Amino acid sequence: MGPFKIQPHNRLQEWVAEEKGYFRAEGLDYTFHFAGSPDGVGVGRNYRLNGSGVQTTDEVKSGAFETMQAGRTCDISAACHWAVNMAASGQHGKMWGHAYSVTPAGIYVAADSPIRKPEDLREREVGVGFHSGSHFSALQALEAFLPAEDTRLKFIGSPNDRVAQLLDRRIDSANVFGLQSYIVEQQGFRKVVDTSFMIGFLISGEDVDLQDVEKYFRALQRAQRDIDVEHQKYTHYYLREMADEFKPLVDVRAFGPGERLVFEPYTQEVYEQTHRWMKKLELFPEGQSGAADYRAAVLV
Repeated sequence: MGPFKIQPHNRLQEWVAEEKGYFRAEGLDYTFHFAGSPDGVGVGRNYRLNGSGVQTTDEVKSGAFETMQAGRTCDISAACHWAVNMAASGQHGKMWGHAYSVTPAGIYVAADSPIRKPEDLREREVGVGFHSGSHFSALQALEAFLPAEDTRLKFIGSPNDRVAQLLDRRIDSANVFGLQSYIVEQQGFRKVVDTSFMIGFLISGEDVDLQDVEKYFRALQRAQRDIDVEHQKYTHYYLREMADEFKPLVDVRAFGPGERLVFEPYTQEVYEQTHRWMKKLELFPEGQSGAADYRAAVLV
């Protein structure tokens, strides 16, 4: 069996665990695995101009769930808990039931935007990624302010696609999280509504050694304590996963701690509640939704 393949998630914990030798202390033979998938973070401005200079944009109908459905080539990865929940219920991997994380997120607009409050987003396009955290968290956050029929989502690809389109003023608002939210905040964008959300962990393949998974999480737990004490010592690691074109725009020393790991169970109650919400909104075709069988989908 080869090294344990870890797919980073634009957060600090894996890099701190490597710097401090926490993975090695656990005896974990590991490697970092970077995905070039549609829910990856690489810049790919998904718009083009016609001969008159008018924007023409294709929506990207693929995201975190689709990469898990296709089969991720790492041993462990992360995505919003909605997508991991649905992927695990459809037997596209197993959800780790002993930890999750929470990431800061929000729907942002330019400083001079006439959009001042969530209700101003009525029938206004909000840029999100398809079947990904920005998609589901936008719907969940806006439920308190707008009827579903008045919510307009535009699927424009990866987290960095949304940052690029905000910076280029190609979209009025977009839902961004973690690292990307700090980038747009430093460029003066305003948060209209908070969309912070839970992230789950997906174990891919049936031959993953669960002892390696436990070593991985013990190392991350030590890293999380270090970040909680003084996250400023580690924010330079955001540059490891930041698109090159954004690096000259920001000072990562002023960034926050970002995604925070929570070493508590992802319970059956949360799993089933989440599954019911997605089915109620018909976010997935019937054939993709799987069965809400907690014991079959989640490693507890």
